Amino acid sequence: MTLIKSISGIRGTIGGIAGEGLSPMDVVKFVSAFTEILAGKENQKLKIVVGRDARISGEMVDKIVCGTLMSMGADVVNLGLSTTPTVEIAVTELIADGGIIITASHNPAQWNALKFLNEKGEFISAEVGEQLLLIADKEKFSFTTVDKLGKCTFDDSFIDRHIEMICNLDLVDINAIKNAGFKVAVDAVNSTGGIAIPRLLKALGVSEVIELYTEPNGHFPHNPEPLPENLEDISALVVKKKANLGFVVDPDVDRLAIVCENGEMFGEEYTLVAVADYILKNKKGNTVSNLSSTQALADVTAKNGGQYSASAVGEVNVVSMMKKVNAVIGGEGNGGVIYPELHYGRDALVGIALFLTHLAKSGKSCMALRDTYPKYFISKNKITLEKGMDTEIILEKMKEHYKSYPCNDIDGLRITFDNDWVHLRRSNTEPIIRIYSESNSMSKAENLAKKVIADIGAIILEND
Repeated sequence: MTLIKSISGIRGTIGGIAGEGLSPMDVVKFVSAFTEILAGKENQKLKIVVGRDARISGEMVDKIVCGTLMSMGADVVNLGLSTTPTVEIAVTELIADGGIIITASHNPAQWNALKFLNEKGEFISAEVGEQLLLIADKEKFSFTTVDKLGKCTFDDSFIDRHIEMICNLDLVDINAIKNAGFKVAVDAVNSTGGIAIPRLLKALGVSEVIELYTEPNGHFPHNPEPLPENLEDISALVVKKKANLGFVVDPDVDRLAIVCENGEMFGEEYTLVAVADYILKNKKGNTVSNLSSTQALADVTAKNGGQYSASAVGEVNVVSMMKKVNAVIGGEGNGGVIYPELHYGRDALVGIALFLTHLAKSGKSCMALRDTYPKYFISKNKITLEKGMDTEIILEKMKEHYKSYPCNDIDGLRITFDNDWVHLRRSNTEPIIRIYSESNSMSKAENLAKKVIADIGAIILEND
């Protein structure tokens, strides 16, 4: 069994011994710690929003989360089956003190997780996350008396509210989408995207919606991470039904993958690129993605007169950088679109609306639109480290070795070679260094990775 405690949330496998998986005791401990942090900021009674994806363990974890919050004296607004971006929006709409999303995102069915939001509906900062872990480890909680127990109310209206807010955005053009007469396929991996996406597409005026795996029962029909190797069914369906395109989301609907009319992937890196291109054509401004995301976003940003900035990996870091540079669009290369006009969080639903508007106004097919963007290829590799190896020393020596090239060390080490780059990051959960490299061909990207891996090997030998 596995339990991973990090500043970005608590995730683990269900079942087994407490402390070795995400057990009921672990849920109580971390939810109590989060509530104590919020209580330290406020004198009045807390209001906390809770929502979950459709995975099988969700109902069980949900009851424990809500009961724990009530036992700490907090009032709960339970959204039930929802999406991560919907919960984020609900926190601000309800003027709540925070939120908890019960989702393991793209992890398989045996996993679940707790993700914590602040009063802005954004993921808690690294500093607050560290504080939460410290409080949880002490396990010295004070639960409220019976006359001060919190109350729990159920409100499943926020998916519709979320869709309404998207449809009202200035750059979402429902008439253009209606006139395009799109036929769209959807794979929601039998989670809450199956509730939200068909409703959204109908509200946007899509002519025909073809549903695949949209029953929110938590029985994932394939690996829930929206990567090409997991999407053969919808690729075949798009071609068979002669759909204009297909949309695929992960279980909590914050990542968006797109399938073109010929069954080929638009490319998860290019979801953000295409949406950003549309935004920048209509609203001048800056963009942000993380250091492991494609150079294509920087190219598109420069072409449209904006400035691109790179952040450390992680949504909270992207959001922080977006605020710093006043970005009009940002996100991550895993299909995560962050559109601050709506809210500061990865949101596949707003990504769908903006992409369909862009596609409709372009007058192009999905594949033809993809062909208008620079073609880059990312190779993803890793090195497993033996016990005792110091990753910081390895990265420092690599920085010295490549000191004649531009280097960014805000998150591991990213080295830029003209239009090629390589990003080295140590894992927070495994003894490995992840190596992402990008070039204008896969063979070049792979060769760049091999060169860097060889350099790391030489450094390791020197330090034996």
